[in-house]
Amino acid sequence: MPLLTSPQLDIQANAHPIDAWVDTLVDEFAATAVERDRQGGTAQAERDRLRQSNLLKLVIPAQYGGLGADWETALRITRRFAQVDSSIAHLFSYQHLGVVAPQVFGNPEQAAHYYSQTAQHNWFWCNGFNPLDRRVTLTPDGAGFRINGTKSFCSGSVDSDVIPLSTVQDGVEGFRIAIVPTQREGVEVQGDWNNMGQRQTDSGSIRFTNVWVDADEILAPPAGNEVFRTFRSCLTQITFTNIYLGVAQGAFEAARSYTRSQTRAWPGSKVESATEDPYILQHYGEMAIALEAATLLTDRATALVQAAWEKGYALTAEERGECAVAIATAKAFVTQNGLALVNKIFDVMGTRATSADYGFDRYWRNLRTFTLHDPVDYKIRSVGNWALNRELPTPDFYS
Repeated sequence: MPLLTSPQLDIQANAHPIDAWVDTLVDEFAATAVERDRQGGTAQAERDRLRQSNLLKLVIPAQYGGLGADWETALRITRRFAQVDSSIAHLFSYQHLGVVAPQVFGNPEQAAHYYSQTAQHNWFWCNGFNPLDRRVTLTPDGAGFRINGTKSFCSGSVDSDVIPLSTVQDGVEGFRIAIVPTQREGVEVQGDWNNMGQRQTDSGSIRFTNVWVDADEILAPPAGNEVFRTFRSCLTQITFTNIYLGVAQGAFEAARSYTRSQTRAWPGSKVESATEDPYILQHYGEMAIALEAATLLTDRATALVQAAWEKGYALTAEERGECAVAIATAKAFVTQNGLALVNKIFDVMGTRATSADYGFDRYWRNLRTFTLHDPVDYKIRSVGNWALNRELPTPDFYS
């Protein structure tokens, strides 16, 4: 396999040299997706390919050695990966959510440090936030701190280099965010992820036993960015929305290819080809309309995320809230229609498509697993509260 090297062109230009890398990776991931889904475990070869591609530096600003891509570019690529392998898209997306954590939760010096170090060492970040799991504690110890406890749902934990970790400290309201090297003494990646979907995300638990962290490894936000430091949940939610959409798009294309080449016309249809069956055409029409609407809603929300990100510390509560409503609208629509689509594809393919050889069930398993991250009902409620009462969502880790 060729080693992918860093581009010399502006990736913000109309012609994206980065697309050639992505095309190569998409083809590679697609070729092994079904078998790797069966195997589960760590997608080591695919993680190595992401390292070789330089895409781990995608959203790192150019002045720190990164590629300087915007969120629209990053999420477009994430969506493409999700069309063929949502586990890889999941891992890839958490890289960017992790690497920007020092900018969102920390100060400019911490952001510059972690951006530069990630670009220099090609670090792979995982996820250690999971605000529902408050078992990890932070305790002062001389000039630093000690971390103890277990954190669950740590996506990308196996083979990672860095863990952005939410901790609780006695006497401190909310969370304190620590940046912990995965190889530090006392850090034990459990490798215990064994769920029905997203099987290669390594979203299991990490145990921390008396782990030392320096004071400057605790993110310290400056005054004046109270709104911006609530923005990571918006980034997380729009990332999920793009992955969900990618899964639905991938399922649609897989079904379309199968229907055109394998599905037989039903005897009672009075047509010779399944591509002429009126009910199959009806189903495809419904799916295509839903996907078009989902894509437009997701693209609109993604653009608003980028605009909000560019405001940085100047982001207002109203701007953030309007962005959150757009994300909630897109996410709820994509979730509901995506789950319907990954079920409906079997109506247009037929019984033979349920063979394990095809692995078409992975689209449902992956989307059903991932969409349970947080209840879509609360997204719909937020949209309803805005539509009726003009009340914007209250910032938290999920909105």
